[in-house]
Amino acid sequence: MKLSKFGEKFSGTSGIVELMEDLGSALNENPDMIFMGGGNPGRIPEVEQVFKARLESVLADPRQLHSLMGVYQSPQGDKAFLEEIAALLQRQFGWPLTARNIAVSNGSQSAFFVLYNMFAGEMADGTERAIHLPLAPEYIGYRDIGLSDNLFTATRPEIELLDDNLFKYHVDFSRLAINARTAALCVSRPTNPTGNVLTDAEIAHLDSIAVEQDIPFIIDGAYGLPFPSIIFNDAKAHWNSNTILVLSLSKLGLPGVRTGIIVAREDIINAYTKVNTIVSLACGNLGPALAREVVTSGDILSLSTQTIAPFYQQRADQTVMWFRAALGDLPYRIHRPEGAIFLWLWFEGLPITSQMLYERLKARGVLVVPGHNFFPGIEGDWSHKDECIRVSYAQDGSVVQRGVAIIAEEVAKAYLE
Repeated sequence: MKLSKFGEKFSGTSGIVELMEDLGSALNENPDMIFMGGGNPGRIPEVEQVFKARLESVLADPRQLHSLMGVYQSPQGDKAFLEEIAALLQRQFGWPLTARNIAVSNGSQSAFFVLYNMFAGEMADGTERAIHLPLAPEYIGYRDIGLSDNLFTATRPEIELLDDNLFKYHVDFSRLAINARTAALCVSRPTNPTGNVLTDAEIAHLDSIAVEQDIPFIIDGAYGLPFPSIIFNDAKAHWNSNTILVLSLSKLGLPGVRTGIIVAREDIINAYTKVNTIVSLACGNLGPALAREVVTSGDILSLSTQTIAPFYQQRADQTVMWFRAALGDLPYRIHRPEGAIFLWLWFEGLPITSQMLYERLKARGVLVVPGHNFFPGIEGDWSHKDECIRVSYAQDGSVVQRGVAIIAEEVAKAYLE
């Protein structure tokens, strides 16, 4: 089979493909597999009940049911849903926007594929531009998303060592290299994989740099503000006319409906919508149909802050305690959990690579994600990339506790070697 450059690039091996294949096939190979690698959210009964009731309401109304299943929506998304999202953001934050500043995507991964390739890659004049990640490690799904190679550059973080075997990454502004090749800045907040929440000061500084350079500032808010608000500190939401904020319904408990939300100035939304028409034709209807009522009422905010965020904070605190007990005196550090649904573990001087540790854990029935996949744009050797793993704590506590024990056993064996 002969493939185009596109075919070869996107049908090849990548970290995100391996992750999703593992999640899809592991249960067939091992029904008792402990899933601590993927981004699937935890099951929260109160949240499930809200969306179950909404789905039952749609199914009971022939008009709504036909709109759900039998009508194409605009490539920009359901108009009523766009208006309600805009109204919510206006009320909550005073942001000067309308429905013309909002678009829906078939999942935020799809949104980033379009946005990154709109701004970066080969330009019309033959030059090449790149998305700059001011702090890596960053989301595994970015790495291979470009239509051209070398779509990302990145800056190594400052590492602050904290008490109790914790640490924290910060943006190293002294190394931040922005030049004519830089097409946009992009951060995830909270950061996937580490649970790091960039400070309000870091966000403001990055925003000022982007404005000065006349490039967009993209914030991946899939876990963040204003919903699902899986943030454990007092961070503030950020948006302005130079910011592209990408949100998602997945971590509200709806990963299967594949609904992303883009908030940007009108010319960016117009360009995105035209591309999305070619790529996707139209957006799915299910996510907006399930979420519209909680957006209209504003309950999406209270559900996020009063139910979803406390659920994950309790899970994070408990899992850190389990790791501390299991890892004992081993040379480990955990990135201070400030949000999202993961812990990021750093085993300094680990005698094997994170990929080898992943393989050993998989053989023991525990799925994690090896850390080297999370450093797109970081050039050269840096041992830190091979000393980290991402661990999800979204599953039931008893399952996570068993996984923690097995991880600790395999790490201890590695250091003994």
